[in-house]
Amino acid sequence: MSFTTWITFLVAACIIAVSPGSGAVLSMSHGLAYGVRKTTGTILGLQLGLLLVLFIAGAGVGSILLASEVAFNVVKTVGALYLIYLGFSQWRAKVQVQSDQPAQRAPVTARTEVPQLRKRLLTGFLTNATNPKGIIFMVAVLPQFIAHTAPLLPQLLILAATMCAVDLAVMHGYAFAASSMQRFFRNAHAVKKQNMFFGSVLMAVGAALFFVKRNPT
Repeated sequence: MSFTTWITFLVAACIIAVSPGSGAVLSMSHGLAYGVRKTTGTILGLQLGLLLVLFIAGAGVGSILLASEVAFNVVKTVGALYLIYLGFSQWRAKVQVQSDQPAQRAPVTARTEVPQLRKRLLTGFLTNATNPKGIIFMVAVLPQFIAHTAPLLPQLLILAATMCAVDLAVMHGYAFAASSMQRFFRNAHAVKKQNMFFGSVLMAVGAALFFVKRNPT
């Protein structure tokens, strides 16, 4: 892989990562609800899902998937239903009310109950791994950066490392930006409204996936 090809892919990776999608919504939602440190688990899960999509596209499996209407519709339906489920779960998330200090007049704050690390990892992984739009995009874009005269695996590893490094930084940026707003969501009513907003957005993104076609043109 030439340096020029890698730089071009780096620019493309930045554009892909910054473009709003289910991963960005999830990162902002968890960043606001749990803080940046705990959202790292979610973002790592997103990268695992992204790696799976990259290798599926790079190995040619993605083209086979897109060639089968049944297989594509299965992936699309699973991805849509999963995002709707995530949104509904966020809508109904429990709000914990706690006192910052043991004193009698300590300020009372509220926050969303934080799931275990394993669940946050799985949530991030499934969000990217079941996203048909990601598979379509990678199948269309990735082959343009792969030289057929060179070994495939080293090229895939370079592209995957580049894409994940960029996406890791961008998703943390989304999470940090959202977490900086936590001071405005201290009471239980505000936290509940926050959960309902992001839950609605996730459900809307999930519903939109039902309309994704194999051939966008």
